[in-house]
Amino acid sequence: MKYRVTCLTPTLVGDGQKLAPIDYMVWRDHVNVLDQRRIFRLLAKGPRLEGYLAQLKKADKLDFASWGGFAQNFAGRRLPFEHPSSIPFYERAHAADLFIPTFATNAAGPYLPATALKGALRSGSVFDRWTENTVREMAERVEDRIPRYFATRAEDAVLGGSGGANRMRRVAVADSGVVAYSGMKVYLLRTSTLIPRGNDRLELGWKSARGSLEAKRVDESTPLFAEMAAPGTAFDGGWRERSAADRIKMFEASNRYAEGQIARHREYAQRTGMTKLAAKLDQLEARLAEVRASDHACLLSIGWGGGLLGKSAYIKTEDDFYRKILRQMPIYQRAIQTGMPFPKTRRVVFEGNQPSSLPGWVMLEVG
Repeated sequence: MKYRVTCLTPTLVGDGQKLAPIDYMVWRDHVNVLDQRRIFRLLAKGPRLEGYLAQLKKADKLDFASWGGFAQNFAGRRLPFEHPSSIPFYERAHAADLFIPTFATNAAGPYLPATALKGALRSGSVFDRWTENTVREMAERVEDRIPRYFATRAEDAVLGGSGGANRMRRVAVADSGVVAYSGMKVYLLRTSTLIPRGNDRLELGWKSARGSLEAKRVDESTPLFAEMAAPGTAFDGGWRERSAADRIKMFEASNRYAEGQIARHREYAQRTGMTKLAAKLDQLEARLAEVRASDHACLLSIGWGGGLLGKSAYIKTEDDFYRKILRQMPIYQRAIQTGMPFPKTRRVVFEGNQPSSLPGWVMLEVG
């Protein structure tokens, strides 16, 4: 059997690699990724190699006036920006903010790792079976610190144990085939947040890496750039299952999980007044209603930028027992102690310089 994953919003499933600002140049509204080995071979034939190596060593970015010809003639691939409005923000950004996460790639091109799908399907299956009592029992085991693999036993209990009894072992997913780079673009993203304004009033803010940590003006926030698969990009791969019934139950669970995630994101979009984001969530909900009418498709949130709600199998973040667990985690401790809605941030994809969607929403079909 085969599966197809279709991107519904810009999606990045990476392998931990990033393009440094000295690995590419921006020319003609494209990120031109330099073929450094080819450049080294060329410069080794003349006197310019030492100058090029010296700039690579000391510069934050390559000097376009000196080396811009490489962007024209020695680019391994060229990635268009999603919209020309992103380029002025790129030009004004600090070099430290211009490391671009890239899509997972093998020797033939970009592909979708199977682990991204299996992880999302597992989270959906656990979400569908965990209850408030499950979280309460875990919270009662919390003492001074959270042990490693704290939730593993609770996950295994609802998934049917380890080995062949585990529900996740009843399906096998392969990495997808490669897709053309023409499906990839460089998107501008920013991290939104909630700013308290007194009388229990919250306003939309944006995260900044410098100066004030929270800026009300979006242009004062820190831009992020990422190589992402554009909506409509499709990845195909192999799928094996023991029975259609197992897959149907897994997809039903994943769709219920997606329903809960979309509802929480919509609350956030409405609270912050991001109308285009709310409209995109309405579109995702409509697509979810369509796929639920079949038994061979589901919606998933995968990859980079999905945040806590895209990875956690329990999304009732206001639950006291859930918060008790998070208070023991240094990364979340401060956020929980504020008493504000949690999580209060989202990584938002900008399209046409407007906050428009959340990354990583895809439709998985098997047939």
